[in-house]
Amino acid sequence: KANVFKFNILCIFVCEMLLKPKALQKIAADMFGMEAALFVPSGTMSNLIAVMVHCRERGDEVIVGDLSHLHIYEQGGSAQLAGVHSTTVTTLPDGTFDLEQLESKIRHGYPDPHYPRSRLVCVENTHNIQGGRVLPLAFLQEVRALADRNGLSVHMDGARVMNAAVAQGVPPSAILQHTDTVSVCLSKGLGAPVGTVLAGPKDFISRAVRCRKALGGGMRQAGILAAAGKLSLQNMIGRLEEDQGNAKIFAQALLDCNPNLFAVDLAAVETNILRFGLQDLSLSPSEFCDRMAQVSESEEAALGQGIQVLMYPHFGNSVRAVWHLGISPEDTQLAIQKMQFVVSQHVMENSRAQ
Repeated sequence: KANVFKFNILCIFVCEMLLKPKALQKIAADMFGMEAALFVPSGTMSNLIAVMVHCRERGDEVIVGDLSHLHIYEQGGSAQLAGVHSTTVTTLPDGTFDLEQLESKIRHGYPDPHYPRSRLVCVENTHNIQGGRVLPLAFLQEVRALADRNGLSVHMDGARVMNAAVAQGVPPSAILQHTDTVSVCLSKGLGAPVGTVLAGPKDFISRAVRCRKALGGGMRQAGILAAAGKLSLQNMIGRLEEDQGNAKIFAQALLDCNPNLFAVDLAAVETNILRFGLQDLSLSPSEFCDRMAQVSESEEAALGQGIQVLMYPHFGNSVRAVWHLGISPEDTQLAIQKMQFVVSQHVMENSRAQ
Protein backbone atom coordinates (compact mmCIF):
# COMPACT_ATOMS: atom_id res chain seq x y z
CA LYS A 1 0.00 0.00 0.00
CA ALA A 2 2.84 2.34 0.86
CA ASN A 3 4.41 1.77 -2.55
CA VAL A 4 1.08 2.34 -4.31
CA PHE A 5 0.63 5.60 -2.37
CA LYS A 6 4.14 6.76 -3.33
CA PHE A 7 3.45 5.87 -6.95
CA ASN A 8 0.22 7.88 -6.94
CA ILE A 9 1.97 10.88 -5.42
CA LEU A 10 4.68 10.58 -8.05
CA CYS A 11 2.07 10.46 -10.83
CA ILE A 12 0.38 13.58 -9.45
CA PHE A 13 3.75 15.34 -9.26
CA VAL A 14 4.65 14.35 -12.84
CA CYS A 15 1.26 15.53 -14.12
CA GLU A 16 1.71 18.85 -12.33
CA MET A 17 5.16 19.28 -13.86
CA LEU A 18 3.78 18.53 -17.33
CA LEU A 19 0.89 20.95 -16.91
CA LYS A 20 2.87 23.87 -15.48
CA PRO A 21 4.58 24.81 -18.77
CA LYS A 22 1.23 24.69 -20.59
CA ALA A 23 -0.37 26.91 -17.98
CA LEU A 24 2.51 29.39 -18.15
CA GLN A 25 2.40 29.42 -21.95
CA LYS A 26 -1.37 30.06 -21.97
CA ILE A 27 -1.02 32.93 -19.47
CA ALA A 28 1.83 34.46 -21.49
CA ALA A 29 0.05 34.16 -24.85
CA ASP A 30 -3.08 35.82 -23.47
CA MET A 31 -1.09 38.57 -21.77
CA PHE A 32 0.96 39.31 -24.90
CA GLY A 33 -2.02 39.18 -27.27
CA MET A 34 -0.43 36.27 -29.18
CA GLU A 35 -1.94 33.00 -30.38
CA ALA A 36 0.57 30.74 -28.63
CA ALA A 37 3.72 30.73 -26.53
CA LEU A 38 6.64 28.45 -25.68
CA PHE A 39 8.78 28.18 -22.53
CA VAL A 40 12.52 28.30 -23.35
CA PRO A 41 15.51 28.09 -20.98
CA SER A 42 17.17 31.38 -21.99
CA GLY A 43 16.69 34.61 -23.90
CA THR A 44 19.61 33.85 -26.21
CA MET A 45 18.03 30.54 -27.21
CA SER A 46 14.65 32.19 -27.62
CA ASN A 47 15.99 34.87 -29.98
CA LEU A 48 17.92 32.26 -31.95
CA ILE A 49 14.81 30.11 -32.33
CA ALA A 50 12.88 33.15 -33.56
CA VAL A 51 15.50 33.85 -36.23
CA MET A 52 15.59 30.17 -37.25
CA VAL A 53 11.82 29.99 -37.68
CA HIS A 54 11.38 33.33 -39.45
CA CYS A 55 14.43 32.76 -41.69
CA ARG A 56 13.75 29.23 -42.84
CA GLU A 57 16.44 28.98 -45.53
CA ARG A 58 20.18 29.26 -45.07
CA GLY A 59 21.32 32.52 -46.59
CA ASP A 60 18.24 34.48 -45.50
CA GLU A 61 18.94 37.82 -43.84
CA VAL A 62 17.86 39.54 -40.62
CA ILE A 63 18.11 43.31 -40.09
CA VAL A 64 19.19 44.32 -36.56
CA GLY A 65 20.40 47.39 -34.71
CA ASP A 66 24.19 47.59 -34.53
CA LEU A 67 24.01 47.91 -30.71
CA SER A 68 21.35 45.25 -30.20
CA HIS A 69 21.83 42.43 -27.73
CA LEU A 70 21.11 39.90 -30.48
CA HIS A 71 23.91 41.32 -32.63
CA ILE A 72 26.58 41.94 -29.97
CA TYR A 73 26.08 39.54 -27.07
CA GLU A 74 24.68 36.33 -28.57
CA GLN A 75 27.88 35.04 -30.23
CA GLY A 76 26.56 35.44 -33.74
CA GLY A 77 24.37 32.40 -33.24
CA SER A 78 22.17 33.36 -36.18
CA ALA A 79 25.12 32.83 -38.53
CA GLN A 80 26.96 30.22 -36.51
CA LEU A 81 24.05 27.84 -35.99
CA ALA A 82 21.25 28.92 -38.32
CA GLY A 83 23.17 30.04 -41.43
CA VAL A 84 21.34 33.40 -41.35
CA HIS A 85 23.15 36.54 -42.45
CA SER A 86 22.78 39.80 -40.49
CA THR A 87 22.89 43.37 -41.69
CA THR A 88 22.80 46.30 -39.29
CA VAL A 89 21.20 49.71 -38.96
CA THR A 90 22.59 52.42 -36.68
CA THR A 91 21.09 52.35 -33.20
CA LEU A 92 20.06 55.84 -32.08
CA PRO A 93 20.45 57.05 -28.45
CA ASP A 94 16.80 56.23 -27.66
CA GLY A 95 17.11 52.64 -28.94
CA THR A 96 15.30 53.30 -32.22
CA PHE A 97 16.79 53.57 -35.70
CA ASP A 98 16.25 55.72 -38.74
CA LEU A 99 13.43 54.27 -40.83
CA GLU A 100 14.88 55.47 -44.13
CA GLN A 101 18.12 53.69 -43.32
CA LEU A 102 16.15 50.59 -42.35
CA GLU A 103 14.32 50.61 -45.67
CA SER A 104 17.61 51.05 -47.54
CA LYS A 105 18.86 47.79 -45.99
CA ILE A 106 16.03 45.69 -47.42
CA ARG A 107 17.07 43.51 -50.36
CA HIS A 108 14.71 43.66 -53.32
CA GLY A 109 16.60 41.52 -55.81
CA TYR A 110 15.51 38.00 -54.84
CA PRO A 111 16.04 35.54 -56.51
CA ASP A 112 19.15 37.33 -57.82
CA PRO A 113 21.93 34.85 -56.86
CA HIS A 114 24.26 37.62 -55.63
CA TYR A 115 22.28 38.64 -52.55
CA PRO A 116 20.68 37.15 -49.43
CA ARG A 117 16.93 37.47 -49.02
CA SER A 118 15.58 39.89 -46.41
CA ARG A 119 13.19 38.10 -44.08
CA LEU A 120 13.12 39.70 -40.64
CA VAL A 121 13.52 42.95 -38.71
CA CYS A 122 14.51 42.69 -35.03
CA VAL A 123 13.89 45.42 -32.45
CA GLU A 124 14.89 45.50 -28.76
CA ASN A 125 12.62 46.82 -26.01
CA THR A 126 13.77 48.03 -23.57
CA HIS A 127 17.16 48.69 -25.14
CA ASN A 128 19.96 47.30 -23.01
CA ILE A 129 23.08 49.13 -24.24
CA GLN A 130 21.25 52.44 -24.56
CA GLY A 131 20.32 52.34 -20.88
CA GLY A 132 16.91 50.69 -20.71
CA ARG A 133 15.29 53.04 -23.23
CA VAL A 134 11.64 52.38 -24.09
CA LEU A 135 10.76 52.20 -27.79
CA PRO A 136 7.93 54.65 -28.62
CA LEU A 137 4.71 53.01 -29.77
CA ALA A 138 4.66 55.27 -32.84
CA PHE A 139 8.10 53.98 -33.85
CA LEU A 140 6.99 50.36 -33.52
CA GLN A 141 3.89 51.10 -35.56
CA GLU A 142 6.02 52.61 -38.33
CA VAL A 143 8.44 49.67 -38.30
CA ARG A 144 5.54 47.25 -38.61
CA ALA A 145 4.01 49.20 -41.50
CA LEU A 146 7.37 49.29 -43.28
CA ALA A 147 7.85 45.55 -42.75
CA ASP A 148 4.36 44.79 -44.02
CA ARG A 149 4.97 46.81 -47.19
CA ASN A 150 8.09 44.79 -47.88
CA GLY A 151 6.88 41.34 -46.86
CA LEU A 152 9.06 41.09 -43.74
CA SER A 153 8.32 39.84 -40.24
CA VAL A 154 9.10 41.74 -37.02
CA HIS A 155 10.57 40.08 -33.93
CA MET A 156 11.05 41.87 -30.63
CA ASP A 157 13.81 40.97 -28.22
CA GLY A 158 11.56 41.92 -25.35
CA ALA A 159 13.74 40.70 -22.50
CA ARG A 160 12.50 43.69 -20.49
CA VAL A 161 9.31 44.52 -22.37
CA MET A 162 7.40 44.38 -19.09
CA ASN A 163 9.49 47.32 -17.89
CA ALA A 164 8.50 49.14 -21.08
CA ALA A 165 4.82 48.39 -20.50
CA VAL A 166 4.99 49.70 -16.93
CA ALA A 167 6.90 52.83 -18.02
CA GLN A 168 4.34 53.58 -20.76
CA GLY A 169 1.34 52.68 -18.63
CA VAL A 170 -0.03 50.20 -21.17
CA PRO A 171 -0.58 46.42 -21.21
CA PRO A 172 2.17 44.46 -23.00
CA SER A 173 -0.29 43.55 -25.75
CA ALA A 174 -0.49 47.25 -26.72
CA ILE A 175 3.24 47.13 -27.46
CA LEU A 176 3.30 43.68 -29.03
CA GLN A 177 0.44 44.32 -31.46
CA HIS A 178 3.14 45.84 -33.67
CA THR A 179 5.29 42.68 -33.75
CA ASP A 180 4.83 39.18 -35.12
CA THR A 181 6.78 37.50 -32.33
CA VAL A 182 8.42 38.35 -29.01
CA SER A 183 10.91 36.89 -26.56
CA VAL A 184 10.24 37.88 -22.91
CA CYS A 185 12.65 37.05 -20.07
CA LEU A 186 11.17 35.87 -16.79
CA SER A 187 14.52 36.09 -15.00
CA LYS A 188 15.18 39.83 -15.18
CA GLY A 189 13.10 42.20 -13.03
CA LEU A 190 10.31 39.63 -12.86
CA GLY A 191 12.49 37.60 -10.51
CA ALA A 192 12.21 34.02 -11.80
CA PRO A 193 15.40 31.97 -11.39
CA VAL A 194 15.53 31.06 -15.07
CA GLY A 195 13.49 31.05 -18.26
CA THR A 196 12.08 32.98 -21.20
CA VAL A 197 8.79 32.86 -23.08
CA LEU A 198 8.71 33.01 -26.88
CA ALA A 199 5.31 33.97 -28.29
CA GLY A 200 3.72 34.35 -31.71
CA PRO A 201 1.31 32.70 -34.15
CA LYS A 202 0.42 29.02 -33.66
CA ASP A 203 2.26 27.83 -36.76
CA PHE A 204 5.36 29.78 -35.68
CA ILE A 205 5.32 28.16 -32.23
CA SER A 206 4.83 24.70 -33.79
CA ARG A 207 8.06 25.15 -35.72
CA ALA A 208 9.73 26.73 -32.68
CA VAL A 209 9.12 23.54 -30.69
CA ARG A 210 11.25 21.60 -33.18
CA CYS A 211 14.03 24.20 -33.06
CA ARG A 212 14.02 24.21 -29.26
CA LYS A 213 14.46 20.43 -29.24
CA ALA A 214 17.37 20.62 -31.69
CA LEU A 215 19.09 23.25 -29.52
CA GLY A 216 18.72 21.17 -26.35
CA GLY A 217 15.98 23.27 -24.79
CA GLY A 218 13.35 20.56 -24.37
CA MET A 219 13.62 19.65 -20.68
CA ARG A 220 11.72 17.11 -18.59
CA GLN A 221 12.30 19.40 -15.59
CA ALA A 222 10.59 22.39 -17.23
CA GLY A 223 7.57 22.22 -14.91
CA ILE A 224 9.53 23.31 -11.86
CA LEU A 225 10.98 26.27 -13.74
CA ALA A 226 7.68 27.14 -15.39
CA ALA A 227 5.97 27.28 -11.99
CA ALA A 228 8.32 30.08 -11.00
CA GLY A 229 7.71 31.80 -14.33
CA LYS A 230 3.95 31.61 -13.82
CA LEU A 231 4.35 33.28 -10.43
CA SER A 232 6.46 36.02 -12.04
CA LEU A 233 3.89 36.88 -14.71
CA GLN A 234 1.00 36.83 -12.26
CA ASN A 235 2.58 38.64 -9.30
CA MET A 236 5.77 40.50 -10.23
CA ILE A 237 4.86 42.96 -12.98
CA GLY A 238 3.49 45.62 -10.63
CA ARG A 239 6.69 45.74 -8.58
CA LEU A 240 8.78 46.80 -11.61
CA GLU A 241 7.70 50.37 -10.90
CA GLU A 242 9.75 50.23 -7.69
CA ASP A 243 12.90 49.27 -9.61
CA GLN A 244 12.37 52.11 -12.05
CA GLY A 245 11.81 54.58 -9.23
CA ASN A 246 14.98 53.45 -7.46
CA ALA A 247 17.01 53.94 -10.64
CA LYS A 248 15.76 57.52 -10.95
CA ILE A 249 16.53 58.24 -7.29
CA PHE A 250 20.11 57.08 -7.74
CA ALA A 251 20.44 59.03 -11.00
CA GLN A 252 19.30 62.21 -9.23
CA ALA A 253 21.85 61.58 -6.47
CA LEU A 254 24.59 61.39 -9.10
CA LEU A 255 23.47 64.75 -10.50
CA ASP A 256 23.36 66.28 -7.01
CA CYS A 257 26.87 65.06 -6.21
CA ASN A 258 29.34 67.78 -5.22
CA PRO A 259 31.73 68.03 -6.96
CA ASN A 260 29.95 67.19 -10.19
CA LEU A 261 31.80 64.05 -11.30
CA PHE A 262 29.01 62.35 -13.23
CA ALA A 263 27.34 62.83 -16.62
CA VAL A 264 23.70 61.78 -16.36
CA ASP A 265 20.79 62.36 -18.73
CA LEU A 266 17.90 62.15 -16.29
CA ALA A 267 15.31 62.20 -19.07
CA ALA A 268 16.86 59.01 -20.49
CA VAL A 269 16.37 57.09 -17.22
CA GLU A 270 13.09 55.49 -18.23
CA THR A 271 13.23 52.06 -16.62
CA ASN A 272 15.48 49.99 -14.32
CA ILE A 273 18.78 50.45 -16.19
CA LEU A 274 20.98 53.49 -15.58
CA ARG A 275 23.95 54.42 -17.75
CA PHE A 276 26.15 57.30 -16.67
CA GLY A 277 29.58 58.65 -17.49
CA LEU A 278 32.39 60.08 -15.38
CA GLN A 279 33.53 63.61 -16.19
CA ASP A 280 36.75 63.42 -14.16
CA LEU A 281 39.35 61.80 -16.41
CA SER A 282 41.39 60.76 -13.37
CA LEU A 283 38.61 58.35 -12.34
CA SER A 284 37.77 55.75 -14.99
CA PRO A 285 34.55 53.69 -15.08
CA SER A 286 36.55 50.57 -14.20
CA GLU A 287 38.20 52.20 -11.19
CA PHE A 288 34.90 53.68 -10.00
CA CYS A 289 33.21 50.24 -10.19
CA ASP A 290 36.14 48.64 -8.33
CA ARG A 291 35.86 51.19 -5.55
CA MET A 292 32.10 50.72 -5.28
CA ALA A 293 32.62 46.96 -4.91
CA GLN A 294 35.43 47.12 -2.33
CA VAL A 295 35.01 47.63 1.41
CA SER A 296 37.81 49.36 3.32
CA GLU A 297 38.45 49.99 7.00
CA SER A 298 38.14 53.73 6.42
CA GLU A 299 34.67 53.19 4.94
CA GLU A 300 33.51 51.15 7.93
CA ALA A 301 34.86 53.85 10.26
CA ALA A 302 33.16 56.66 8.31
CA LEU A 303 29.82 54.99 7.55
CA GLY A 304 29.56 52.57 10.44
CA GLN A 305 29.36 49.62 8.06
CA GLY A 306 30.76 48.25 4.84
CA ILE A 307 28.64 48.66 1.71
CA GLN A 308 29.36 46.65 -1.43
CA VAL A 309 27.73 47.88 -4.65
CA LEU A 310 28.18 45.94 -7.88
CA MET A 311 28.16 47.97 -11.09
CA TYR A 312 29.67 47.38 -14.49
CA PRO A 313 32.01 49.45 -16.70
CA HIS A 314 29.96 49.39 -19.84
CA PHE A 315 29.68 50.39 -23.46
CA GLY A 316 31.03 53.77 -24.56
CA ASN A 317 33.15 54.46 -21.46
CA SER A 318 30.08 54.45 -19.22
CA VAL A 319 28.94 52.69 -16.06
CA ARG A 320 25.86 50.46 -16.02
CA ALA A 321 23.71 49.97 -12.93
CA VAL A 322 20.57 47.82 -12.85
CA TRP A 323 17.77 47.54 -10.27
CA HIS A 324 15.82 44.32 -9.87
CA LEU A 325 13.92 42.15 -7.39
CA GLY A 326 15.71 42.18 -4.04
CA ILE A 327 17.14 45.70 -4.37
CA SER A 328 15.00 47.82 -2.05
CA PRO A 329 14.69 51.59 -1.62
CA GLU A 330 16.80 51.15 1.53
CA ASP A 331 19.48 49.38 -0.52
CA THR A 332 19.38 52.26 -3.00
CA GLN A 333 20.02 54.76 -0.20
CA LEU A 334 22.97 52.66 0.96
CA ALA A 335 24.32 52.68 -2.61
CA ILE A 336 24.03 56.48 -2.63
CA GLN A 337 25.98 56.65 0.65
CA LYS A 338 28.68 54.45 -0.85
CA MET A 339 28.84 56.57 -4.01
CA GLN A 340 29.22 59.74 -1.94
CA PHE A 341 31.96 58.13 0.14
CA VAL A 342 33.86 57.01 -2.98
CA VAL A 343 33.61 60.52 -4.41
CA SER A 344 34.84 62.11 -1.17
CA GLN A 345 37.81 59.71 -1.04
CA HIS A 346 38.69 60.46 -4.65
CA VAL A 347 38.54 64.23 -4.09
CA MET A 348 40.71 63.89 -0.98
CA GLU A 349 43.31 61.83 -2.84
CA ASN A 350 43.42 64.36 -5.70
CA SER A 351 43.89 67.28 -3.33
CA ARG A 352 46.78 65.50 -1.61
CA ALA A 353 48.39 64.78 -4.98
CA GLN A 354 48.34 68.47 -5.78
